[in-house]
Amino acid sequence: MLAMVLHLRGQEMGPREIAAKLVITTGRKKGQHPSPATVMRMLREHDEQTVQATVAGDE
Repeated sequence: MLAMVLHLRGQEMGPREIAAKLVITTGRKKGQHPSPATVMRMLREHDEQTVQATVAGDE
């Protein structure tokens, strides 16, 4: 799902628009849309990991 979130963010979509396009495929909430807060958390965590990897690569 993260790959799709990143793809849609690249198309200038906001968290609400992204959440409306996604559908959870496994688990207890299967078939539902994630919340915009979940989308924002996924993006934040990805961005933090990217920055950490970049900093670690510079050392």
